[in-house]
Amino acid sequence: MIPYILRRLAQSVPTLFIVVTLSFFLVRLAPGGPFDLERPLPAAAMENLRRVYGLDQPLLVQYGRYLAALAHGDLGPSFSVRDLSVAELFARGLPVSMTLGGLALLASLVLGTGLGALAALRRGAWLDHAVTTLGTFALTVPGFVVAPLLQIAFGLSLRWLPVGGWDDGAPRHLVLPVVTLALPQVAVIARLARAGLVEVFDRPHWRTLRSLGLPPRMLALHALRGAALPVVSYLGPAAAGLLTGSVVVETVFGLPGVGRYFVDGAINRDYTLVLGTVVLIAVFVLVLNLIADLACALIDPRLREFG
Repeated sequence: MIPYILRRLAQSVPTLFIVVTLSFFLVRLAPGGPFDLERPLPAAAMENLRRVYGLDQPLLVQYGRYLAALAHGDLGPSFSVRDLSVAELFARGLPVSMTLGGLALLASLVLGTGLGALAALRRGAWLDHAVTTLGTFALTVPGFVVAPLLQIAFGLSLRWLPVGGWDDGAPRHLVLPVVTLALPQVAVIARLARAGLVEVFDRPHWRTLRSLGLPPRMLALHALRGAALPVVSYLGPAAAGLLTGSVVVETVFGLPGVGRYFVDGAINRDYTLVLGTVVLIAVFVLVLNLIADLACALIDPRLREFG
């Protein structure tokens, strides 16, 4: 297993390098700059700011300095939030984003697997069609449409839940953002679980096990083990979807997470804040994909030979 882990880590490093390089140059090519205000600053003040933040240097020199700082874990100062570094901003926003993403991933796994199992057990019945229809709806309607609809229905009309805000992570403030984030992932996991279980049910060895009269609990364990591989392998991309989706959700619900920093950084041309957010999300996606691949390798040892 250790050679497999080292091989997967070695594959992640070039991917992260490419993401950082492309993001750095794309951000710098965007029109405008971090100090382009509605009332232009005096030329001397502008030149001084550019010198302080190293923007007066050639682009390749700035790129080399950013990579050197990043190698030491330094994400640089924020251009728009003065007196705070990007790392300090993330220290404030990361707990919010991780709470939302973790709860949404847990809800997706539990609900998606449960709905997929019900659909597989009732294959061809109305329940199977209902799960498929709901899954299609959840996949096709984007989060920036679902979030306002939930706010209008449960926040403004029924007044059951707050329409926004964090309030130190109070459960009432988490419900609507978590539901918005989890809905598309529930649909995908339900489809994967259903397809995996149907495939297991159609195999000859499953019919043999049933004919032997094994207890229902043993049969359920065999079925879930056979259907777990596609679901587990999807958890890495699911986590990526939750992280990128949190940018929209945190903005709509006014939550102080990392996703909102990305939006604020893009609006204010805060180069280091945008790059730091991209690096953070890329690292999370690579790590979570690695964990998902390791889980798959544990379930099916043959994957270690081809991973």
